[in-house]
This record gives sequence, structure tokens and C-alpha cells, in this order.
Amino acid sequence: MRQLLITTALALGAASAASAQMRPAEANVRGALERIARIDPSLHSVIAVDPTAIDQAKRVDASNLRGPLAGQPVLIKDNIEVAGPLPTTAGSLALANNVTNRDAPLVARLRAAGAIIVGKTNLSEWANIRSNRSISGWSAVGGQTRNPWALDRNACGSSSGSGAAVAAGLVRYAIGSETDGSVTCPASINGIVGLKPTVGLVSRTHIVPISHSQDTAGPMAATVLETAELLTAIAGSDPADPATWNADKHKRNYAVGLDANSLKGKRIGVMRFASTPQLDPAFETALAILREKGAILVDIKKFDDKLIGNNETFVLKAELKADMAKYLKSSPAPIQVRTLADLIAFDKAHAKQEMSLFGQEFFEQAQKTKGLNDPAYKKARSVSFQAAGPNGIDMLLKANRVIALIGPTVSPAWKIDAVSGDSFGGGGAGSLAAVAGYPHLTVPMGLVKGLPVGLSFMGPKWSESLLLNLGYAYEQARGSFPTPEFYHSVEESPQIAPFLQPQR
Repeated sequence: MRQLLITTALALGAASAASAQMRPAEANVRGALERIARIDPSLHSVIAVDPTAIDQAKRVDASNLRGPLAGQPVLIKDNIEVAGPLPTTAGSLALANNVTNRDAPLVARLRAAGAIIVGKTNLSEWANIRSNRSISGWSAVGGQTRNPWALDRNACGSSSGSGAAVAAGLVRYAIGSETDGSVTCPASINGIVGLKPTVGLVSRTHIVPISHSQDTAGPMAATVLETAELLTAIAGSDPADPATWNADKHKRNYAVGLDANSLKGKRIGVMRFASTPQLDPAFETALAILREKGAILVDIKKFDDKLIGNNETFVLKAELKADMAKYLKSSPAPIQVRTLADLIAFDKAHAKQEMSLFGQEFFEQAQKTKGLNDPAYKKARSVSFQAAGPNGIDMLLKANRVIALIGPTVSPAWKIDAVSGDSFGGGGAGSLAAVAGYPHLTVPMGLVKGLPVGLSFMGPKWSESLLLNLGYAYEQARGSFPTPEFYHSVEESPQIAPFLQPQR
């Protein structure tokens, strides 16, 4: 299947020698297809190339569409529906035939802005919700996504392919989705910008779900400006998604007015509790940059989040069972799975392909939940939301008289481990924003032993414009960020290799 993808992309990109005579959108798309064919076999970041991409580009070239996204190639995470011949699989063989011929509203908005959908990105299967011992970035459909900074390292998840593809330069724009960390972690670990918007700013219609309380799609891009351009295109109300009823009131052109001086005089809370000794040097460098640009930094050394974890997990299990069934039943495609129980049975029947690396214990636990009217579920949602939102981010902002919170996003990339699964190294406080449904922006902060880490900006509900401005000012002051070199391992990099030799 992957060889077919590569062959198709090569054929579609073969006219690159004549690109000087092409109109801009077609040239952009052929360039992206050529890069996918040449680079992606080592990454597995792209599940499928859209065979209509060049026709899309020609239509844009023939139109009067203008704007920052007109003629730009965009990759879409493969849990988001795109009209055309490609299935939306969420990485699972159970949805291999899930060709719905529907554009998710956010995709329709991208097309209206002139963007060209060039393909679908790999992801942690089912957005990393199937098992507690999963390998981020692995799916049965797409295989294992690899990190372009070191190919034996994980790209995090679940928007693994979107993060790796942008970092590798296949495209500059991609769309991911997040329930808790699935945009911000892969953005940080791959050294790009990612934004998890306020839940309800971007439609979730025709996106394979986990949780209606926490799910949202989000932009992932090479720079803060490009992230703002993507968000401007995809934000807005959708009658089919009740969470977005107020989105049109809050959406705006997020790219207009980005100000490199926006840090001056701003009081910002420093989440010391979100850092680790490994992350501290890069974090301190970032703090020095923020101070130099005029930010007033207020240390926050402690925060008790014990009410979030177990309650969030209970909520995700209950909502997964209900929301997944609702999505599966809505698909017009000839799929054979319409409930979570069907998915569990499918995996058991196809255990060799689906479960040789890890199981589906989270699915099985979710199947045992009692529905959205269960008082235990309602209590867990109330407790976790209050702890993360009103008694979390809102309280920290008010008590410290700050407008936003910052901290390291997450630890650097860990090695891909098919035996033990993921091994997060700690750091970060992104669950606060995820459970509260508030926005969370990550911007590349520095390198830890040759691997990128990000700086997180979090704020109250609907504060995307503020966070993008702060992140933009930091990015401009930080200066250019290195690009990945595709080392087989970080031990080959010049930051590490010399010190593995005798030092006498």
C-alpha cells in the first residue's frame, strides 16, 4: 500500500522540472508531492496522497481566490473526513472502507480559503485511546511514524504524522486534533508550532471522536503566523456541532495584528511545577528572552492537580463509548462496525494485524461504562472541569494577576519501544487546558541534546488571539530555529556523537 502511495506521488510530482511554467498552486502541490515521495518513506507520516490534489490546484489557479492559504498544500490527520476517494480510517483496518465523500466543515473552510488537500497524515491509531500501553504514532494502516530529528525516536501523538510532516518540510501547514496533548505534544517534540483551540471554536463534525467535552481539531504549522492563518480559515460556528454555537462571535483574523512587541509590560505566570531538571536549561533561556522583551514574569511553583487525572479518564471512557457509536452509525460508507463493541470484536478477529504490539484494554474498559446519564460520569466531568478550569487556569490567572501561563510543553522525544510502549519523560501542564477546554499554544523553545522541546502558552477561554500574539513575539525574539537532519539516532548527531568517544 505504501509503495502505491510513493509511486502515485512520484507520478504526480514528475513535472517538477517544468514547474517554472506552471501556475503557483500547481507548482506548490507538485513540489509537496515530490517531497512526500522522496522523504516520507523514512517517516511514515503520510497515510495516503489525495489523487485529486493537482486538479484541486488547477481549479485554484483558474479562480480568483486570494489570501495566505490560496494555493498552499495542506495535510489532514486521518481521523478527519475529506471528500473524494480517500477513506477516513483513524489508522484502523476497521475503517479501511470508510469513504464517506464528505468534507468535514473545517476542510470545507480550508477549500474555501484556497488551500489544497494533498493527503492524509498518519496518527496514533484511534487517536491513542485504544490501549494504555500503546506506541504513539503507530497505526495498522500507516505503520510507525518516525521523528525526523532522530528516526529511532517517537513523534508523539496522536497527531504524529501532521507534526513530523511539517517538521520534515513536506508541507508548511497541517491539521491535527487533540483530546489531551495530541496537537501540542507532537508539535513540541517535532519542533513546530501547534495550537489546541478553545473547544467550540472549530467544528468537530465528521471527525472520528473520543470526547465531546475535550475534542477539537487544531492547526499545526512551521511558524506562529502560519498557525494563525490556518486557525483563521477553520474557526467558526457549525449548526451540526452545538459546542460551536458561539464561535462566530469570537473568531477573527488571527494573523492580522500579530505584534513582535506584544510581550512588553505583560504579566505572565511561569509554571515552575511544569518543568523538570532536563527541561530547565532551555526553559530558563526562554524566560530570559521573554524578560528581555519586557514581559513581567511571576513564578508559580505549585499546583495540585490530583482531582483531574482519574476523573478525566472516567469521562473519556464514558464519552468514547457514546460518541464513537454516534459517529460510526452516521457514516454512509459500507463499514461493518457501528459500535465500540463492534470495534472490540473486529480487533479480536484481526488480532495479528491490530494487536501484535499492544492490546485494547481502554476500549474494553470504556465498553463497560453505563452511559452519559450515569451520575458517576456526570460527577467526574464536573469535578475534572472545575479542577482544570475555574479552580485551575482561571484561579492561577486571577491569584497571580497574570494574563497567561507559560511552561515547557513536554519532555523531548523518547525512543520507539515496541516492547514497553511509550515512556514520557515528564514536564508540561497541558492537561489543564485540555480538560478545561481552553486554548494551548506551543512554540519551539530549544534543543535538549539535539531534540526539540516547546514552550507552552495557555490562557482563558477564547484567548487564542492573545496567545498567538505572545507566542509570535517570543518566536521573533528567539530567532530562527534549526531544522531536522534525519539522523538514524540522536547518538549520531554532532551534539552527542563526540561525547560518546573516550574524552582523554
